[in-house]
Amino acid sequence: MLILASASRSRKRLLENCQIEFIQISSNFDETSIKERNIFNLAVELSFQKAISLSENIKKKSLPVEFNYGPLEILGCDSIFEFKGEAYGKPFDKEEAFIRWKKMSGEFGFLHTGHTLLIGNFDTTLNMFRITEIIKKTISSRVYFSKLEDWEIKSYVDTNEPLYCAGGFALEGIGGKYIEKIDGCFSNVMGLSLPWLRENLPKQKI
Repeated sequence: MLILASASRSRKRLLENCQIEFIQISSNFDETSIKERNIFNLAVELSFQKAISLSENIKKKSLPVEFNYGPLEILGCDSIFEFKGEAYGKPFDKEEAFIRWKKMSGEFGFLHTGHTLLIGNFDTTLNMFRITEIIKKTISSRVYFSKLEDWEIKSYVDTNEPLYCAGGFALEGIGGKYIEKIDGCFSNVMGLSLPWLRENLPKQKI
């Protein structure tokens, strides 16, 4: 069975839409503890730390009975938006979100999503998760934004959606109408590359 080590609603919906059996448990990993400067590397390092953190604490969680049998996978993901060499996480407030969108209007940036898949099994005797394989990769998609008027930006920021999204936008949400095109994996921009997951998750799980 697959465990999604994330509280993300968009990743949850992606897995549900693909009819992949999973449960969702937030890793609660402190992202500020990682100081990697390279944005591309930072994305995959954060995804790895989220997955590892959950794997080390899984014994403290209440898992369904079926987790005592067969293989188990833990999926960690983290998305970072890069605009002109600068990392954009979630905006601190509406003012910051507005300023960012003023810069991004009519431009493009890169959405980097780090993916880590820990494959193993749950040892009921030792009450711990045993890792047999680690698969990691950062996948990048180029995102092009429409040219927007100030009132459009303000209207979008006032929905509060940008405050909860890496880069300050949600492709699957209200912000989707302000994205002109994407070069690369579409679902990656929503926080999880489904083609990558299909390639790396044991085939019986798809």
